[in-house]
Amino acid sequence: MKIYRLHTKQNLPITLDQAWELLSDPKNLQKITPEYMGFKILSGADRPMYPGQIIQYIVTPVLNIPTKWVTEITHVVDKQYFVDEQRFGPYALWHHKHFIKEIPGGVEMEDIVDYKVPMGILGQLVHPILVKPKLNEIFEYRRKKLIEMFGEFA
Repeated sequence: MKIYRLHTKQNLPITLDQAWELLSDPKNLQKITPEYMGFKILSGADRPMYPGQIIQYIVTPVLNIPTKWVTEITHVVDKQYFVDEQRFGPYALWHHKHFIKEIPGGVEMEDIVDYKVPMGILGQLVHPILVKPKLNEIFEYRRKKLIEMFGEFA
């Protein structure tokens, strides 16, 4: 059983309050997701994030095939971090930790995603040619979109 990790950090010239306002509203995920992914929230984003919140989405990550994705917000510490875990969707495991902390001149946003692809050995073979590049592309899109929204960190 192979578990993979994606780890990114980004500094932004915004306040901790601004960063938390962006991250703690599930509706903002659509703003930082590539349009081609057809990201659409079906339910659960009607209030700010809280532990136990279930959010249902539709995404089209591969071959334009719509996929239902259900996540639960399992942990929330105001203006520090939250964790979302897939309950149903394309991965055998998806555990995503989002951290923010104040730094001189802004905030550091850190994402740590531990994930497992389905389909055993076949999934492991597909991972380096499809899954890993797609995740890197999505997080690079987010990085650029956040710079577009808030500016470059000095």
